[in-house]
Amino acid sequence: MDFSLIVSNILNPPILFFFLGMTAVFVKSDLEIPPPVPKLLSLYLLFAIGFKGGVELIKSGLNQEVILTLLAAMLMACFVPIYTFFILKWKLDTYDAAAIAATYGSISAVTFITASAFLTELGIQYDGYMVAALALMESPAIIVGLILVSIFTADEKREFAWSEVLQEAFLNSSVFLLVGSLLIGVLTGERGWHVLEPFTQGLFYGILTFFLLDMGLVAARRIKDLQKTGVFLILFAILIPILNAGIGLAIAKFIGMPQGNSLLFAVLCASASYIAVPAAMRMTVPEANPSLYVSTALAVTFPFNIIVGIPLYLYGINLFWR
Repeated sequence: MDFSLIVSNILNPPILFFFLGMTAVFVKSDLEIPPPVPKLLSLYLLFAIGFKGGVELIKSGLNQEVILTLLAAMLMACFVPIYTFFILKWKLDTYDAAAIAATYGSISAVTFITASAFLTELGIQYDGYMVAALALMESPAIIVGLILVSIFTADEKREFAWSEVLQEAFLNSSVFLLVGSLLIGVLTGERGWHVLEPFTQGLFYGILTFFLLDMGLVAARRIKDLQKTGVFLILFAILIPILNAGIGLAIAKFIGMPQGNSLLFAVLCASASYIAVPAAMRMTVPEANPSLYVSTALAVTFPFNIIVGIPLYLYGINLFWR
């Protein structure tokens, strides 16, 4: 593996600010970002990437390559929570296994955005329609996780408020804004892009960097929760993303995705949700322990992917796409 890619990735300003946030917690600095600010930054990132994806999607059109990519995204979003559920069942009860499986079946938009910045830094092209794949992979894992709970629990009195579940899965703020921005990008195309470019392009990396500073603060605060998860879940949070990325790359190679798209698809398969799925699980599966599915996704998988995973997956692409 080319370790210079890892070094180059670590020396990117967004990643360094992620470390700065973690360091602030470890040295007990009083650095703190007011709660409404990270929410605003995350909404901006979803808006910018969704809008850009819509513009790129209308430029590329809905051809065979796009359709196969979107089908592959939906396949992985349903497959990952099912197979990881049975792995987790070896050590955990049904509620915790289903919640963690749903977390790893969904995706992290910030990891996707960081991978996009990594590709841009290296001058590797990728298609904007990959944002549509991101949007499609966010919600199905929630539904699959709840179906697994209903099948494998003996509690006959348990009834899900499916209308609330579906609303949380498909109309939560992240999915709604991302899909809405994508559609507006499709409708306005190049003309809309030129109007909003100073906002959606010029500010993007600065806001991503500041957002990752906050993510570093949050991830470092969650590290102490790992004492509750044990070695099994820590290994799961590192090895399953690598396995999922490997499966994603095999699918990408099979359907002929170009290298940039393949990396983004692998990152989507390897990432885990720490916003949408935990919110849904807290509401619908209160028996599951949030410290297990939030801390593994946020304190282990997220930093692993943005520091080591992204260069590792690109190494695999460089190896097999020659």
